[in-house]
Amino acid sequence: MAKGQNQKAKLLCLSRILREQTDEEHTLTVARMMELLHAQGVEVSDRKSIYDDLETLRTFGEDIEKKRDGRSCGYYVASREFEEAEVRLLVDAVQSSRFITQKKTGELIRKIEGLVSTHQAKRMQWQVYVAGRIKAMNESIYYQVDRIHNAINDNRQIRFHYYEWALGSGRERVVKKLRHEGRMYQVSPWALLWDNENYYMVAYDGENRQLRHYRVDKMQDVESTDEPRLGKEAADGLDPGVYARRMFGMYNGTEETVRLRLENSLLSVVVDRFGKDLIFSNEGDGHFSVSVHAVISPQFYSWVFGLGEGAEILSPASVREEYLARLSAVMERMKH
Repeated sequence: MAKGQNQKAKLLCLSRILREQTDEEHTLTVARMMELLHAQGVEVSDRKSIYDDLETLRTFGEDIEKKRDGRSCGYYVASREFEEAEVRLLVDAVQSSRFITQKKTGELIRKIEGLVSTHQAKRMQWQVYVAGRIKAMNESIYYQVDRIHNAINDNRQIRFHYYEWALGSGRERVVKKLRHEGRMYQVSPWALLWDNENYYMVAYDGENRQLRHYRVDKMQDVESTDEPRLGKEAADGLDPGVYARRMFGMYNGTEETVRLRLENSLLSVVVDRFGKDLIFSNEGDGHFSVSVHAVISPQFYSWVFGLGEGAEILSPASVREEYLARLSAVMERMKH
């Protein structure tokens, strides 16, 4: 690199050195900055030019502070776009997300750690760890999300294969099995949501004339079509947060208004699941009743069962009877 080009790059190199190697606990003296610049092929004629460069970086918004340590004086980047605590939250979210593969998790964390100094990044590597985390195995999920977003922005339908896991034979004990008899699904995507550590696409199924959802990591061969999306009226009232709350384990089923009677100790459980904007009635005997909107599925009944003896389904009668029938069937099976 020619000398003139070295000098043009000096300011950029200095900014990168400060961002990568300094924080409040780790400073660099001017002499050390000159050594690091020299190692990158940038020659510095005198210390004054470094002071001028530091002032130029401050003028353009870089928060560079001076810190005296005994007889020496060091400089460091005092604040960044993201604070260390914020970056730690991002790293933790990526690490704990099931829909992000192990390989992509490592790549994303390395990029996120670039938002703080190398010293702070090393600290995070020791602090953030999620033991035994089961990760997605579909490496193409990132490209599929991008294609779905593009289809939504372009108002286009998409086509894709959808699979489930099935028992195999021989060396492969578990194999992919395409659903829909191997035919491609064609739907109109309207939203993407993250629920229970999985990524879902909410789409309008023109064949069945209803909104449905699909796990993105179980989709493959996603492609956009030239056909405009359908189901605008159904999607206009879609609130992804409300949609996810009503779905238990994101299982499809019939939506019902269910009246529950529960012990007062279970109030927090209901609020955590459905929110506090419900009409709660104090029964006066250590119990309360509440009506919730829920999609009735095996997961809904499992949720009620998990509440133990303190929970009772009051209405509708069809939901109460089905719950009792499921309990009886399980008890009967356990006898054998």
